[in-house]
Amino acid sequence: MLERSSTDASEAGEIDAEALFESLEKSIDQSSTIPKCVASKSNLRISADGVSSISGRLLLGTAEVIPPGELVDTTGAGDAFIGAVLYGLCTSMPPERMLPFAARVAGCGCRGLGARTSLPHRADPRLAGY
Repeated sequence: MLERSSTDASEAGEIDAEALFESLEKSIDQSSTIPKCVASKSNLRISADGVSSISGRLLLGTAEVIPPGELVDTTGAGDAFIGAVLYGLCTSMPPERMLPFAARVAGCGCRGLGARTSLPHRADPRLAGY
């Protein structure tokens, strides 16, 4: 996720978006099964292929690792993720919490048959940390 900054980082040097993504990817604990989010520093000047640049920061979220025995149906997982992101935006949830929350909601949806039957409610204990 790219979060745009309201201030211009023109005094800072440009950082390639792909290189920044790769450095964030390396900082993630691959042994963790719960969704995580890592963020770059704030107010960076991020460029893509040298074409254009934007002031902001890059956030990288991970998916929940679901054991094969618990994975039932991925139908609607993307929709559940986007719905949870919209919920996070509407409730002013910071991106560092919103991305893992959305991944957890999508993961919950994959543990049941169909797109809606296993979606969690806000009071679901699996979402208690958010």
